Amino acid sequence: MKGSCVFYMPLKVGEIVEGVVKTITNFGAFIDLGDGQTGLVHISEIADGYVKDVSEFLSQDQKVKVKVLNIDEENKKITLSLKKANPQRQNNDSPKKPIEMSFEDRLSKFLKDSEERQSEVKHSFESKRSRGGHR
Repeated sequence: MKGSCVFYMPLKVGEIVEGVVKTITNFGAFIDLGDGQTGLVHISEIADGYVKDVSEFLSQDQKVKVKVLNIDEENKKITLSLKKANPQRQNNDSPKKPIEMSFEDRLSKFLKDSEERQSEVKHSFESKRSRGGHR
């Protein structure tokens, strides 16, 4: 029965709540907390390690537990954390890929990422150098 009075529990900083991933961006994910409230999990609050692609950890319509870090009532912004709500991820549903990697796997990933970055920097430097004027 719908009435003119809407009752819901207000969010509190430090509280762990359940929500649903609605939008994934390159800087994080927007979580529907119900009752018309949406919060943002910044990319830095998704996992303990480096997160290059948010969609490697979250998918649209996935249910997640998040911790409320901040509520800015003036700007109507809610800041959330996935990693602080799940400090020791035992649940295989979140994230999609396991975070635990062996040392060798982490080293291999680091070297690959490092080589890609060096290649990008070298390419950028060479293209700027070739465009430079002669004195």
